[in-house]
Formats: sequence, C-alpha cells, structure tokens
Amino acid sequence: MQPRNMSMSGAVDLAAVKAAAEAREKAEHARAERERQQAAGGAPAGNAPLVIDVDEETFQQEVMQRSTEVPVVIDFWAEWCQPCKQLSPVLERLADEYAGRFVLAKIDVDANQMVFQAFSQQLGIQGIPAIVAIVAGQPVPLFTGVTPEPQIRQVLDQLIEVAEQQFGIVGMPAAGGEAPAEREAPAGPHDGPLTAAAQALDRGDLGGAVQAYENVLAEDPGNTEAKLGLAQALLLRRIEGLDAQKVRKSAADDPKDVAAQLQAADLDLVGGHVEDAFGRLVDTVARTSGDDRQAARVRLLELFEVIGGDDPRVVRARAALSRVLF
Repeated sequence: MQPRNMSMSGAVDLAAVKAAAEAREKAEHARAERERQQAAGGAPAGNAPLVIDVDEETFQQEVMQRSTEVPVVIDFWAEWCQPCKQLSPVLERLADEYAGRFVLAKIDVDANQMVFQAFSQQLGIQGIPAIVAIVAGQPVPLFTGVTPEPQIRQVLDQLIEVAEQQFGIVGMPAAGGEAPAEREAPAGPHDGPLTAAAQALDRGDLGGAVQAYENVLAEDPGNTEAKLGLAQALLLRRIEGLDAQKVRKSAADDPKDVAAQLQAADLDLVGGHVEDAFGRLVDTVARTSGDDRQAARVRLLELFEVIGGDDPRVVRARAALSRVLF
C-alpha cells in the first residue's frame, strides 16, 4: 500500500499534502524527545497502557499528543449499544496482540458528547460503534458497525503502514512485547528522486514536484508512488488561482460548460467531496460527446488516481462511468 495524503477510506484532504511535512516534523521531535527521556533513565514508552479510557478533559493529551508517537484508534461506544459490546473486546484483544503498534482509546459517547459530535460533524459519523484513528493529529475514519476480525486486522495493518510510511510513526513495543520486525529494504533506484519530489510537493513547489515525478515515470512508468504524487501535484497546480465561488457559479449556471465542470470537480475533490466530484464528471461524460466527453473522462481517471483504485467510491464511480460509456 502506497502512502497517501488521505483517509483510510479514501476521503481526500489535500490540505494534508501541505500538512504532511509539519506532521512528520512533529513526529520526529516527539520520537527524539522520547529517546532523550529513555536515555536519561525515564520510563520506557513500552510501559504505557495499550487500552485507555479517554474523556473530554484528557482527549488532547491522551489522543492528539500521543498520536505523534503512535497511531491512536478511537472506539466510540455506549453502554446501551449491543454491537459495541461485541466489537470492543475484539479491539482490546487486538491492541494487546499488536503490542504497541497502536493504542486503543475508548470514548463513551454519552459521557463525552462534545467530542463525539465534533467527529460526527467532521467525518459524517451516523452511528456507533464508530472506529476512527488519529495519526499525527489527523483523523482517519476506519469503519463503523460490527466488522469481521480479518477485516479489522487488514484495516489496522494498513493504518500502521500509512503511519510509518507517510509520517514516520512506528509506535513502540509494549512492556514485555517484542519490537516489530524491521522492514528495511534495499534502497530502490528512485528512492532519492521520489523523496525530493515529495519534499517539493510538501513545500508547495508544484512545478518542481511535477517535473520530478515525471522524471521517475519516464524511467519507471509503473511506479505507483510517482503516479500518485504526480496526480496530486497536477491537481494542486490546476486549482492555483481559481476563484472557487466564480467556478461553482459558472458550473451551476451552465451544466454544458465543460471547463467549469472540470474545475468544479477539482475543487470538490480538494474540499473532500469525493463523490460529488466523481458524480459531476460522470454526469458530464453522459451529457457530452466528442472532445468534451473525452476531456471529462480523462479528468475523472486522473481523480481516480489521486484517490486510489481500491477505494469503494472509485469502484462505484468506475461502474457508473462504464454504464454511461457503454
């Protein structure tokens, strides 16, 4: 799984492209401080509990601050919620089994309504149990409802991989637990150029990022990380200087204005309205022909690249696109 500036369910937050460097820097500072404390004889991080009860007063410290060192998985639950009683023991057992790769934070929604409402409004949570991760201070919606354990393991593995690859957050082994196996691999021929391209993207040098990713793809056309980075850089470059209000008005006033629809779709995606962006472009493909249809189709495929082909919304949009094309 390649690192992405998005949630685990695919919801794009391209502000995270800019925030990623800051988050990584925070994580590095946190790890350095932790190592300093351990060198000075402080308590090792491995002694920290793996399952914690969190309330509104402790949320900032126990969840947000802790998330710079280890992924924090929030279990929103309530005493009256029977599905919660089925899911919570599974999560607690997995927290012990993963031995410090993530911390499970349990939040009673009845006792901490402000926290739950804030997440509900931001992430569109409509019920419990709801499972959300926090990585370097950024929310990552995982799943809702009782979920089979194999699927939960898959989600956790993906979360841990994204936290490590994108933010450099690897967690710490619990007391008595074994450290996670090292996954060091020989440096690939494009690791240096990819790092330089990602750094250019983080600091807003979109032209430099585009050129760097294109250079990698010229030598390795199948490099998925370069494809993702290029798609993000091109998207951010396209929306530079756009008047969002003007674009949206033009798109609403004239559905046949293909250029406005393409720009509005870009803005939709950057704003996190993934399905709106896809739906707008599928509708544009359906109502147009010739070069206009081709332009809308190509833009939709470019946005698929930003989200990732395994995202359920991409799968649904691909099916919708096939229906209007064939």
